[in-house]
Amino acid sequence: MGNKRLESDYSRYMDLKEGWVDRRIFWEQEIYEQELEQIFAKAWQFIAHDSMMPNPNDFYTTYMGEDGVIAARQKDGSVKVFLNSCTHRGNKICYADDGNTRNFTCNYHGWAFGTDGELKGLSNEHVYDEGDIDKSKWGLKQARVDSYKGLIFATFDEEAPSLEEFLGDFRWYLDIMLDQDDGGTEFIGGGIKNYINANWKFGVENFVGDAYHALWTHDSGFKAMNNNEGFPPADPTDSYHASMNGHGWEFGTEGLADIAILGQPKVLEYYEKMRPKMAERLGEMRSKIFGSLASVSLFPNCSFLPGIQTFRVWLPRGPHKFEMRMWTIVNKNMPDEIKQAINIGCMQTFNPAGVLEMDDGENWEGNTSVNKGVVTRRGKLHYGCGINRRIEHEELPGIVYASQFNDANQRQFYERWADLMNAKSWDQVPTRYTPRYAGKKTV
Repeated sequence: MGNKRLESDYSRYMDLKEGWVDRRIFWEQEIYEQELEQIFAKAWQFIAHDSMMPNPNDFYTTYMGEDGVIAARQKDGSVKVFLNSCTHRGNKICYADDGNTRNFTCNYHGWAFGTDGELKGLSNEHVYDEGDIDKSKWGLKQARVDSYKGLIFATFDEEAPSLEEFLGDFRWYLDIMLDQDDGGTEFIGGGIKNYINANWKFGVENFVGDAYHALWTHDSGFKAMNNNEGFPPADPTDSYHASMNGHGWEFGTEGLADIAILGQPKVLEYYEKMRPKMAERLGEMRSKIFGSLASVSLFPNCSFLPGIQTFRVWLPRGPHKFEMRMWTIVNKNMPDEIKQAINIGCMQTFNPAGVLEMDDGENWEGNTSVNKGVVTRRGKLHYGCGINRRIEHEELPGIVYASQFNDANQRQFYERWADLMNAKSWDQVPTRYTPRYAGKKTV
């Protein structure tokens, strides 16, 4: 799986049966470098939504780990993803965030690449003698690309499992967000970039399973939006953690809390009218999960809040900093006024100036910066909440724990992290649950 000889057993940085994780994984440069090699150079990662590149020659630039990449829509409607680095001297070939173009031309020597990543031409090409260069061999390194219901993913590892296998039974849960009706989804309102001085994993783990923090961290912000009424006391009844392959969804089943947090009554009314159709399409259980107090992360670094509709990626910028990119995701078939109301609610709650987002960023920075202390980072962090609550559920696939107030998904996230950090090949990455939907449709 990796060319670099692995000199450490990364499982030693945690004991998930006892419920602790070593602080050093959030601080040390050597561990971070191995994450880039073993996780971000290998795993499937979210790149973009189909709606971000609707037309041929549309492109979007982003990162896979710290490798800059370009995603470009082809004339046949497919998407290619390739490195944003000229094969001559290495400079970026595109500095724009997105746009539409016929080619990408390097500023340094004028090498021009098509939107398919192939080398098309060189400035003053006559200075090269015949046989000096075969342009067909000097295109940009291509990633494997696949998509799931509007979400575009890529990996640079030719030996990685298929995207369907990588997502596994988590597709059953993703459909709650992505397949509510025949129209599919889209991103609206443009994207937002924000930089936070924190380790990237703190953002991902917060969304993968941390309902517990909301009742305390977000209490004042929620009161400001809810007529000075805070969250009700934690109620673990009929709520769950579900995880597979490091992906996690924590959720209630009351169908209301996250939609209510938006503070947009017309949105709540819209979903209540739509819920019977969702139940018919997805089943009663999944129709009740949507809109409940919930949060979701896809391993390694993509998250969203179903009902609030914020969608984001956590792009690592070293062990102590990440770039967060966020969008609002909606159903294409929604009335425009509902889309706009959802977008406004997102901006008021979960964006850099939102009353709830600011709380989280401050906490994650504190979680990270304290580890400057040598004695501090030798310590452990407690991840033992709900450690004995695992259950078998006849409807819910994956590794399921009772109560969304739990550290179960966080433990599964770090177990997957250690599995990939240790593996020399994908054959050495264990499947830690029994799939129910392998090779089967989930709707």
